[in-house]
Amino acid sequence: MHTIVLATQKGGSGKSTLAIGLARAAIDAGHTVRLIETDQQGTLSNWQARRSYAEPRVDPIYAAGDIADRLARLAEEGVTLAIVDTAGGVGASTSVAIGNADLCLIPARPSVVDIEATAVTLAEVRRAAKPFAFVLNQTPIRGQRLTNAATTLGDGALDIPDVVAQPFIVMRNDHQDALSAGLAVSEFAPSGKSADEIRGLWSWIEARLGIAATLAPDQLSDLPVATMPAVQPSAEALSFA
Repeated sequence: MHTIVLATQKGGSGKSTLAIGLARAAIDAGHTVRLIETDQQGTLSNWQARRSYAEPRVDPIYAAGDIADRLARLAEEGVTLAIVDTAGGVGASTSVAIGNADLCLIPARPSVVDIEATAVTLAEVRRAAKPFAFVLNQTPIRGQRLTNAATTLGDGALDIPDVVAQPFIVMRNDHQDALSAGLAVSEFAPSGKSADEIRGLWSWIEARLGIAATLAPDQLSDLPVATMPAVQPSAEALSFA
């Protein structure tokens, strides 16, 4: 089993939304996925309560001492990927989660404040000697600020290969609309740009970890099929302009 941990010092960076989107993309790619929630704010648990589908399951684990044991049990149960959503800051649970990670993803919005706030998390990841990558999240579609943010993160990581994940995740309404409807963005607006970006990010992660899964033709019929939610995707979600 591989474990991906989303962590950053600053709240509001979109860790939970990314965790949900990546979990759905991984399931669609053939992985058996479990979401682990260590943030007592309960965003993932609340999302699951609004959801009509069983997968991906969310396991709330708020005691730092329980994380390693739970991950070991999930591996024994046949789970192939665990995605851990952590609280803002670096507490005991986040430190333990990072220590058990195969890859740490550090989301950051393209602002000086957000990039500066990654320093504490990056120091913790380096202390644990874990592979990591920044995810530029909630970005504008284009602009100098985005380019500067990517360059700054790359320079700050001392030229480590693949330090900034691709593609960047643009701020669009369909991410929040999907979250409110108990869906992943690829279920809410499967043909939208946001869904394409999340699927692209998952492909990047698979390549980074070397864990691509292949679905046999007879497995395709076993995948849950999402129906349209009561809240319809916005025009922005479906726009390819």
